[in-house]
Amino acid sequence: MARTVLTLGKHFETTVPFSLGVISSGRLLHTAGITARDANGEVVGDGDMRAQVTQCFANLSDILEQAATSFDKVVKFTIFTTDIDRFNRDTRDIRFPYFSGRPAATLVEVSKLVDPRMLVEIEAIVCLD
Repeated sequence: MARTVLTLGKHFETTVPFSLGVISSGRLLHTAGITARDANGEVVGDGDMRAQVTQCFANLSDILEQAATSFDKVVKFTIFTTDIDRFNRDTRDIRFPYFSGRPAATLVEVSKLVDPRMLVEIEAIVCLD
């Protein structure tokens, strides 16, 4: 897999776990929007941002394992949340370890997700080669 993390030498780049851009080649895995559902499809952590982020990354981990890959190969995360301030304040320690390969990332606040109990949804693009 050809994967190159771009760095611009800007100070703030050293304070965030993601990069501003990633060049990749080869086969790509595009996940659906992954939400905080358990194996039975039930929403986990109603009203609990930390529980939902933990479940989303656990669900992403299952997908990556099935594809025989890892978080190191993620080239882009897109994260949607209904409360960006709460997300930033309450989940930094949970999510940063999943940014091990310094993927590009986007965080967007939305008015609601598919289920009103959901607080976060995460998509990933993963380089498989």
